[in-house]
Amino acid sequence: MAAAAGDGTTRRKTACVTGGSGYIASALVKMLLEKGYAVKTTVRNPDDGEKNAHLKTLAALGPLEVFRADLNEEGSFDDAVAGCDYAFLVAAPVALMPENAEEEVIQPAIQGTLNVMRSCVKAGTVKRVVLTSSTAAISSRPLEGDGHVLDEDSWSDVEYLRATKSGTWAYPASKVLAEKAAMAFAEENGLSLVTVCPVVVVGGAPASKVKTSVPEVLSLLSGDDDMVDNLELIEKASGSIPLVHIDDVSRAEIFAAEEATSGRYIVCTLNTTAVALALLPGGQVPAVRDQRRPHWSSSGEAEGEHLVGQAHQGGVRVQVQEPGRDIRRPRRLRQDPGTP
Repeated sequence: MAAAAGDGTTRRKTACVTGGSGYIASALVKMLLEKGYAVKTTVRNPDDGEKNAHLKTLAALGPLEVFRADLNEEGSFDDAVAGCDYAFLVAAPVALMPENAEEEVIQPAIQGTLNVMRSCVKAGTVKRVVLTSSTAAISSRPLEGDGHVLDEDSWSDVEYLRATKSGTWAYPASKVLAEKAAMAFAEENGLSLVTVCPVVVVGGAPASKVKTSVPEVLSLLSGDDDMVDNLELIEKASGSIPLVHIDDVSRAEIFAAEEATSGRYIVCTLNTTAVALALLPGGQVPAVRDQRRPHWSSSGEAEGEHLVGQAHQGGVRVQVQEPGRDIRRPRRLRQDPGTP
């Protein structure tokens, strides 16, 4: 990815990706390098050879610099963000069952996000900030009855989460509060901000260890009872298990950075069920569709919206819009959750 320089020559566009040792960030770093970007990524401990081994491998794809940075240290992202065209904020605390949720998850998520954004303001070169959030920031709320539609205008209920303190309540609460803090900071400081909210992310990535989403989906094969319980909770919350491939998440993030856009975007490929997932190993793999465009959602024109999936249990559905489509020719798709 090249851009014109002041002297008439071309230079590579540069992107900062925080949390390069993580699952989504490692896949994003890989795709950016493959697209010709120069990439600067951050890790808490660059000396951890085992955890960061994939970054050495990725360096063969293009210019990749690794910086030490900590979400809790203001200014520690300055060097990594300096000179970048885009900043992808992926790093975040992921303690699902902390002893002290406010101190271990919620406040670090908020302050960590703001620390990186302050570095973006200092850099003065960042054209857009892309914040990786989650549909946990959208769907964690009390719902009664059928017919609920959750989209980018929906927010998880933080007061309800704090009052009930049920299960992994700190995670969705931290996502909501970090996202709202980022939106306020961006508006106050003139930063262009886009938030990407993936559903359950699956697929292979350069990072060797994955803490949540992939083990949850694979739990039906591995027999991990704790992860099976998590999968059941996901399905119980909305009547389905929404999935997206990690490559589609990376495509969506890059698309959000490069195109003139703003706001929040749900990234979802399909809604399915635990029963359908259990049948996958013995089933046929469907033909691969054209994936030049990510399948994600937008809070834009309603006439351009279509349904990627609708759960057959419960009353929640996800509305999405596919970027690049002519919204004057709307379509609506309903995908049988029992058909992977």
